[in-house]
Formats: sequence, C-alpha cells, structure tokens
Amino acid sequence: MKRINKLKYAGTACVLLALASCAPAIVQKNENVSVPASYATSTDTINSGKVKWKDFFSDPHLNSLIDLALVNNQELNITLQEIQIAKNEIRARKGEYLPFVGLQAGAGLDKVSRYTSKGASEAISEITPGKEIPEPLQDYKVGAYATWEADIWGKLHNAKKSAVKKYLSTVEGKNFVVTNLVAEIANSYYELLALDSQLDIVNKNIGIQTNALEIVKLEKQSARATELAVQRFEAQVLNTKSLQYNILQSITETENKINFLVGRYPQHVDRDSKVFETLVPQTVYAGIPSQLLENRPDVKQAELDLAAAKLDVKVAKARFYPSLGIAAGVGLQAFNPSYLLKTPQSLVYSLAGDLVAPLVNRNAIKATYYNANAKQIQAVYNYERTILNAYIEVANQMAKVSNLEKSYGLKSKEVDALNLSVDISNNLFRSARADYMEVLLTQRDALESKFELIETKKQQMNALVNIYHALGGGWN
Repeated sequence: MKRINKLKYAGTACVLLALASCAPAIVQKNENVSVPASYATSTDTINSGKVKWKDFFSDPHLNSLIDLALVNNQELNITLQEIQIAKNEIRARKGEYLPFVGLQAGAGLDKVSRYTSKGASEAISEITPGKEIPEPLQDYKVGAYATWEADIWGKLHNAKKSAVKKYLSTVEGKNFVVTNLVAEIANSYYELLALDSQLDIVNKNIGIQTNALEIVKLEKQSARATELAVQRFEAQVLNTKSLQYNILQSITETENKINFLVGRYPQHVDRDSKVFETLVPQTVYAGIPSQLLENRPDVKQAELDLAAAKLDVKVAKARFYPSLGIAAGVGLQAFNPSYLLKTPQSLVYSLAGDLVAPLVNRNAIKATYYNANAKQIQAVYNYERTILNAYIEVANQMAKVSNLEKSYGLKSKEVDALNLSVDISNNLFRSARADYMEVLLTQRDALESKFELIETKKQQMNALVNIYHALGGGWN
C-alpha cells in the first residue's frame, strides 16, 4: 500500500512538472538573405573592398592621418571598451554552468529558555553525563560548500553561446567604426585639397581681375571707358577677394574636423595641395552582391545579433522547464573550538537535490519569452534591412562614379572654353569691340566653372572613397 502511495505521489509530481514545462506557442520569422546575382551585367568576383586601406590610398599624408586616428580616435576607443565588456559577459555566462564552490567559517552564540521543550531536553548533557550543556551554547563551524545547476535543457550553455555571438558582434561593430572612420578622414582630406585648389584659383583670378581693373582705369583716362566700368571692375575684384576668407574659414573647419577625428587639438594638417589637380580616380571592382555578406562589418554584425537573439529565445523558453539544483557541503562543527578537530564526531556534511518548475503565475517568464521572440523578429528585419541598404549603397555609388566621370569630362571642356573666352573678351574690350559687362560676365563664368570643376573632382574622389566603404573596405 505504501509503495502504491509513493508511486501515486511520484506520478502527480511528474504531471505537475509536465504541465509546468509547457511553453506558449509563438510565431517565429526566418530571415531572407537572397540578393541579386550581380549589380549590372558583370559577374566578375574581383572586389576592391578586400583591398587593405594602406594599399587603396596612396597619399602618404592621408595614410599617416588614418594611422593616427586608429590609435587616438575617442569613438573607436569607446568601442574597444565595449568589446572588453562583451568579453567579460562571456566569462560571467560560462561561470553560471560551472559549480559554485566556497569556503565558510562562522561562530555563534545561542541561549534557549529552560522552560521550553528544547531547553528542558538539553538540560543534562549526553556528552559528559551529569553535567549540563554549557549555557549560553556556543557554535563554531568551518567547511566548504558547493552548489550546481544541472543544465538539462541547455539554458546556461545557450546563454553562454549568445554572449559569444554578442561579443563577436561588438568586434564587427568595431570594424564598422573603423570603416566609417577611414572613409570620413579620406573624404575630409580630399575636401581639404579641393579647398586649397579653390583658394589658389581665387588668388590667380584676383591677379587677373586686378590687371583688368588697371586696364579699365587707363581706358578711362583716354576717355575710352567710363567711371561706371571702373567701379564695376573694382566691385568684381572686391567680391573675389571676399571669397578668400570664406574659403579660409572652410579650410580651418575642415582641418579641425580632421584633427577631431585623429584625436588632437587644432593644428595644421600636413598635405600636398598640388596633387589634387593630378588625381585620377582609380578603377574600383564591385565584385558580386553576395560578397557583401562577408565583407561588410555591419552586415556581419546584424547576422551575429540575429544569431544571439535566436539563442536568447531558447534561453527564455528553457525557463518553463524544470530545473535541477544540487547543493552539498562538508565541514567541522562543535560548540567548543577544542572539539572541532575531534573527528568523526565533529564532522558534518549535507547533500540535497531540488527539481523545481514554475506552475502558477508564470507571467514574468512569459513576458521574457515573448520579448525575446519579438527581439528575434526585430533582428531578422534589421538583418534584411542592412543587406538591402548595403546593396543600394553600392549600386548608388557605382552609378555616381560613372556619371561623375562623364560630367568631369564635359566640365573640363567648359573650363577650357571659358578660359579662352576670357582672353578673347579682354582683347575685344581693348579694341572697343566688346562691352565691359561682357568681360565681367565672362570672368565670373570662368571662375564659377573652375570652382565647379574642382567640386566635381572632389565628388569623384568622395565617390571613390564611398564605394570602397560601401563594399566593406577599410577595416582590415
């Protein structure tokens, strides 16, 4: 009969544990990683994104700035500390599925009332017959204890795996910061070279316009020009001179932007301004879109975040299942320190196991489970969005490189034509065959076209940097 009752209790316990183990149903989402086979018609797998940045950029001044930024940039150094935090999280999760072992020592004092059942039963000592137990009763203990949760459902191991994925995600996050940093410094550097070229053109035009002003003054003395023409030419010179200071301010701001990125206070940025005119954008090979999954740090980071989110769902689901905890202890205990070493009388030990499962009011566990699943779905969308964004960035920059190349060719011809027209208008003005307004308008158009040509070349170099960045280059 007793055996039947024991089986009944055991069966009831199993039913309750089974009921407690039921996790609510959820709808999961699988990621779509399909991308087009190519960006256009080419299926060449040569990819410039795999080229190291020191080989991609040939300007020694630019490379020196990037080297300095990779050491001093504050944002990058903050990200490196995030990596250390994630690494420590792995250590914490790994420690959770290992036994916890500790040492314990203690002393206590206990006085019970004589007029209680405990006090009355302990009045006569069994250790030394005829003598009362010491009062108050002291207690001394020293020993070791251990606790361990058996990872039956893989909850603790999955939590550790999730921490590893998050650590790898922070590493890819650092790589993405590096790619952004390299691209931002390169773009700012080319902007600085472009501003230097614009300043040089302005200074040359000031000389040309000043010379034209002197000619107009001489023409006025010989009654071949009016005071209005002199004032208009002088106003043009003053306007061009004012451009100097606008450009100088832009140069200062761009230099300090670079100084901030490399982690230093404002100072002159070393550069060779003359190389800008001879810069020719190199050919960039985009490879195939599927390479973005391997090359782009942000895509790899989103993939790792998704893997971690899936593991977090498993961890949350395991909380519905029974957990098995084991506790053990061994040591020495006595009411007098001199008895502590008298074994086996002073020896104490314990061993216990608990099987626990949530049964009623599991709202907190359900909420954690639902949140983990929602975050996993978010991670899927984020991964898909990151892949889509990477593809579009490459496609846009490829089109920009192609269009700017054609635009630069036409702008060059426009500048040549306007430079020639400046000489022609000056000659016609000297021979009284052209009005002074034609000369002024021609000079203004020539200056604007030169500025636009420099701007187009700067955009070309920026597009070169941006497509290298879009392909995932710069972090290796």
